[in-house]
Order: sequence, then structure tokens, then C-alpha cells
Amino acid sequence: MSSNIGIPIKLLHEAESHIISLETKSGELYRGKLIEAEDSMNVQLVDVTVTHRNGQQSAMNTVYIRGSKIRYFVLPDILQKAPMFKVVDSTVKGQGRGYGSQTKVHRGSGLGLGYGVGRGRVTARGGGRGGSSK
Repeated sequence: MSSNIGIPIKLLHEAESHIISLETKSGELYRGKLIEAEDSMNVQLVDVTVTHRNGQQSAMNTVYIRGSKIRYFVLPDILQKAPMFKVVDSTVKGQGRGYGSQTKVHRGSGLGLGYGVGRGRVTARGGGRGGSSK
């Protein structure tokens, strides 16, 4: 798994080895054990029950479905307690954001403190836009 994938893809990877359901864009319903999920949402299911648009059901051993043909997934409720959501919750609460009390931040000062380019000083080179010329 790469580190720059979104939460829905991470959640789909967490669902591996669980029983899931999905509907394709053609209206067929698949229910089976998720063996593999790719970042492109391609999935491989085993022990699958397929419900066709006309309501007829059939069983298949293995199914591989292209991600672009899937309309939606139904994942197990147990994934609400997945460890990845604990990390997301801490960033939503604001933990780890901001400067903290230890760091002194000089926003906009820029007057010889090493922060930024400095604005508004008059030097021997001029003050900009027709400034002083000594």
C-alpha cells in the first residue's frame, strides 16, 4: 500500500478477509469474502453469491471485478473500529497542529530577525518605488 492513498481505499484494504457486498454499474449484486483489493478498487472475491438484475441467484468460486465497474461497496460494521480511524480522529481534533507554547513565531515582523525579507525599512539603497536617494 502506498502512503498517499485516501481513506476510502485504506478502508477497502482493511476489509480484506471479511465478507463484503458490492453492486456493479450493471445492477448485479456480489457477496463474498474479499481476498484482495487494489488501489484502483479492483477486487477479488471468493465463495461468491451473485444476484442478477432479474433476481436470479448463482454461486461462483472466485470473481475478479474491475474497480471502474463497481457502483458501491457494503463493508462490515466492525471496520468502524479500525486502527486507522484513531489516527484520523487525532488530526481532526487538532492535535499536532499549531506552533505550541515553546516556539516563538514572528509573523510579519521581518526586521532583521531572520524571518522573511523585511518590509518598510529605509536603507541607503532606497525605499522602493521612488524612495529616498541619499
